[in-house]
Amino acid sequence: MDQHQSQPAVSRPLSPAPLFSLGQVVATPAVIEHLIEHGISARTFLHRHQHGDWGDVCSEDAATNNAAIKHGFRILSSYECAGERLWIITEADRSVTTLLRPDEY
Repeated sequence: MDQHQSQPAVSRPLSPAPLFSLGQVVATPAVIEHLIEHGISARTFLHRHQHGDWGDVCSEDAATNNAAIKHGFRILSSYECAGERLWIITEADRSVTTLLRPDEY
């Protein structure tokens, strides 16, 4: 996904209501440690993700996410978090949302 970052996505306003269910929210140990170390709550990133702010993805990936809301596919957001890249992936069946680093994918 990061290979597409040469063309940033067009910024869109956050949806006032959640666009999809997150299901169970889980995070890798490395992400948990990073968030704790920097005193950052995952809630801000989860809110952005669930309300349609995909972060630093290319316009193609943003369009894929927008279609995924309607058609029930996987949704991926990418954010900068205290100097590290954080991915949030919600599975197609909306049963689980995972916070992870790209190298953990």
